[in-house]
Amino acid sequence: MATYSQEPHRPAEYIPPQYGPPTTSPKAAPATYVPPGHQGAAAKGLAQTFGLDIRTAILTVIVDLMLFGGDVVSLGALVPLEFIVGGVLGVIAYKIQKKWYGDDHDSALIKALIVGLLTAIPAPITPIIAIPGGILGLINMSRKK
Repeated sequence: MATYSQEPHRPAEYIPPQYGPPTTSPKAAPATYVPPGHQGAAAKGLAQTFGLDIRTAILTVIVDLMLFGGDVVSLGALVPLEFIVGGVLGVIAYKIQKKWYGDDHDSALIKALIVGLLTAIPAPITPIIAIPGGILGLINMSRKK
C-alpha cells in the first residue's frame, strides 16, 4: 500500500519567496512587507485619517453658508450653481489636502469628494463634517511641530 505525503512535490532547491526585507536572525519572526502608502488607518492615526486642513475646513464652511444663504433668498433657483461650486470646491480641497496637509492621492481625493458632495447638497450640513475635521487637522498639525 502506497502512502502519499500531504505536502506538494517540490524540487530540492526550492526556496519559498520572502515578503519584505530579509531578516538577519534566523529566529526572528518573518517580516511582513507593507507597500508605501498602504499603512492603513491605524498606522496614520485618527487626525490624519479624518482630519481636514484648517484652511479647507474654513473655506468649506464659508462657501456652504454663502450657497445656502443664496439658495434661501432665491427660493432654490441657485441649486444648479451649487453643483458647479461643489465641484470647484472639491478640486481646491484636493489640492490643499495634498500639498499643505500631506495626504496621499487617495486620502485627499476621498476627502475632497466628501467636501464637494456635502457642499452640493442644498442644506447647511457641511459644517457638521468640516468643523470637526478642521479641529482634528489642527491637532495633527500641532503634533507635527
